[in-house]
Amino acid sequence: MREFYVAKGWEDKNINLPYRTTTKSAGYDFEAAEKVIIPGLLGRFNNLLDGLLNLNLETSFLKPTLIPTGIKVRMQDDEVLHLYNRSGNPLKRLLLLATGVGVIDSDYFENIDNDGHIYFLFWNLGIADVVIEKGERIGQGIFNKFLLTRETNDKRTKTREGGFGHSGK
Repeated sequence: MREFYVAKGWEDKNINLPYRTTTKSAGYDFEAAEKVIIPGLLGRFNNLLDGLLNLNLETSFLKPTLIPTGIKVRMQDDEVLHLYNRSGNPLKRLLLLATGVGVIDSDYFENIDNDGHIYFLFWNLGIADVVIEKGERIGQGIFNKFLLTRETNDKRTKTREGGFGHSGK
């Protein structure tokens, strides 16, 4: 069975578990766990100029913004949770999910880096910053079964060792 939980460190922050908004919704709506500002092109350009003026070339000019949900999920070994953008975000707010589709594997639950905390990763293609308020719906998750080939020829490790980008290069 699959079940959502509040991730460690977020228990006292009034986090709502993901929910379906209609009886026939496939997706579970996720909310932002805190207020986040997603910089627009003008803000990112100012960050780039500031970095160049201060000889700090490690700038966040091209980096997308992480939005915490305060949520983790337990699911069966042959399931995956796909994270999708809300349909209105690109049209109304010029927000794109940087990963295209997020993939939450079953072994992400309670991983050692962040307890399996689910984040959404956004780019703001607009000029102005976009403010995401705590409790605002930011995306949705849909559970799917997946299939394996007979000879997987994979390079499995014993256990997951981290979050974003930690399953290998």
